[in-house]
Amino acid sequence: MQLTVLGYYGGYPYAGVGTSSYLLTSGAYHLLLDCGSGALLALEKQFDPLQLDVVLLTHYHHDHIADVGVLQYYWQLHQGTKKEPILPIYGHLQDPLHFGSLTQPGVTQGFGYQEDTELTLGPLKVTFKRTVHPVPAFAVRIEEQTTGQVLVFTADTAYFPELAAFCQSADLLMTDTNFLEDRTGKMAHMTTTQSGNLAQESGAAKILLTHLPQGVSAETLQAQAQATVGDVPVIVAQQDLTIDVGACNIGGVDETYKK
Repeated sequence: MQLTVLGYYGGYPYAGVGTSSYLLTSGAYHLLLDCGSGALLALEKQFDPLQLDVVLLTHYHHDHIADVGVLQYYWQLHQGTKKEPILPIYGHLQDPLHFGSLTQPGVTQGFGYQEDTELTLGPLKVTFKRTVHPVPAFAVRIEEQTTGQVLVFTADTAYFPELAAFCQSADLLMTDTNFLEDRTGKMAHMTTTQSGNLAQESGAAKILLTHLPQGVSAETLQAQAQATVGDVPVIVAQQDLTIDVGACNIGGVDETYKK
């Protein structure tokens, strides 16, 4: 199972890079995880978007769904052979207006989930955990059933103790890391230190910092998280970065990702 980063900023695109969107590949199965600003253009660089199997949205803030509408138009108007004649888009049921927009008759079909939902999407088993955020949002745990590899994406959330159990023993833990370690007060996202602590508490094999703040160096983000997580490899999201979810860290050098 491989994850490719299409966009990784929180809030708004910056310096030519879009907001949260990721391509998850399991064999010939392709899942688009969130569809933020710039997702479609970034996806076109990876492969034919018409070969997507499914889209999965963690919540309906614009930086996670901005390109859903243009993806629907692409499915409707672009010439080519579609792997799925009607593209399935999964979103939670807590916001009927946004959920309703996922269905465009003859083009895309919205399918709903709740916290206790367990989905089987091709070779993947998907479960959910409601997070702490100003709008309903859901962390996702994705298991590749043929290998047992596990990816967990926290989605947007403040830190809360119950999250560690949901992230337990992930091969790759993707964390909402929108703040530096010195951020205080009420928060809707995690800091670098909280992301590192979550990886340590949950026993994650490696961590990907994403939903990043604009204008902060990758070195700063990595160093702050690494200080709290010990020997667990800390990867900072980059556009077009591809990570082999199940690969091992060898000799202190993370060989699980390449650009």
